[in-house]
Amino acid sequence: MGSIDSEQETASGGSDWGPRGTAAATFAARLSFENITHVYGDLEAVRDVSLELAPGEIVCLLGPSGCGKTTLLRIAAGVERPQSGRILLNGSEIASASAFVPPERRNVGLMFQDFALFPHLTILDNVMFGLRNLERADALREAQAALRRVGMSQYEKSYPHVLSGGEQQRVALARAIVPRPAVMLMDEPFSGLDQRLREVVREETLAILRETRASCLLVTHDPVEAMWMADRIAVMREGRLVQIGTPTQVYRAPADISTAKFFCDFNELIAPARAGKVSTPFGTFKADTRKEDGSTVVLIRPQGLVPTTGKTGTQGTVLEVRYLGDATLLSLGVHGCERPIKARVPGSIVPQKGETMRFKIDPDHVLLFPAASATAIGARDGYQE
Repeated sequence: MGSIDSEQETASGGSDWGPRGTAAATFAARLSFENITHVYGDLEAVRDVSLELAPGEIVCLLGPSGCGKTTLLRIAAGVERPQSGRILLNGSEIASASAFVPPERRNVGLMFQDFALFPHLTILDNVMFGLRNLERADALREAQAALRRVGMSQYEKSYPHVLSGGEQQRVALARAIVPRPAVMLMDEPFSGLDQRLREVVREETLAILRETRASCLLVTHDPVEAMWMADRIAVMREGRLVQIGTPTQVYRAPADISTAKFFCDFNELIAPARAGKVSTPFGTFKADTRKEDGSTVVLIRPQGLVPTTGKTGTQGTVLEVRYLGDATLLSLGVHGCERPIKARVPGSIVPQKGETMRFKIDPDHVLLFPAASATAIGARDGYQE
């Protein structure tokens, strides 16, 4: 049986998934990383990382390529052995300088970016591969149930090469969950899918993870994906754990400027801070009075600029307009700002170039950092008093 037409699959998310609530549940485990360090030659890929997943929790490792997140996942899977520190599963040591439990004995499920299906095996045999300790009849029953849950029963006699990327991802998910792992490890599992299909597969995968109740460590470089999937997000940079918290905590109170910018584009100003207040062309904001007065980096999200009527708010001249349907992106010239200011307003507002508009600032979309912390950020907007 051939694959679904790619355009049809993109529009619909592929053939229907199985009924929710039918994936087999497991006993979730607590996964702990204690002071993990791992080096490749002269490269310190992971540096003194400590992290714990509670039973049934979904944690996303988020960061740019090369930050160490995949290395940490490979260590948890048993593909790599940590050079210092240790990994514990429900309090039992499974990897350290003195102990090493082989991957097949860790009760973890693995799902990688390339799906890693065996090309010479049928879809059913691929899913049954991890059930070799069961009697064939039992393995067959479990594998067919997993394929039904991901909506791929009709392809059980086919081979991977006839499936689309989205279909292969679903088979890989069925193979990962069928042994009922206590922990699921997922490395960029949705990155090869186009946007519409990725949203559907991501939503269904999250539903299945909740049904199985397995703990899950998911690696991604996509902040939207991390906020969608995670109970907590662990932000990594240059091998270190920079911040960990709920999606709301990390988005609203990022640890530093780089973390803030990883989640969203910003308008960036340098403004003076005096007596606990920061003055900008958009008004005055309360600064952290525990810090010394001086230059402050003011980050304003484009959606933080709210159009006003009358003569209230800061005036800007529309330089560019980009209509996106549900939103309109504006580039504005604002007195006192060296660079154009970006605004994201509702799609019902579509001004013409050259028009003037006024904006107030939603303080929930403003972040302040000492200017000294921005030395590695690069070029920044100027501020003129």
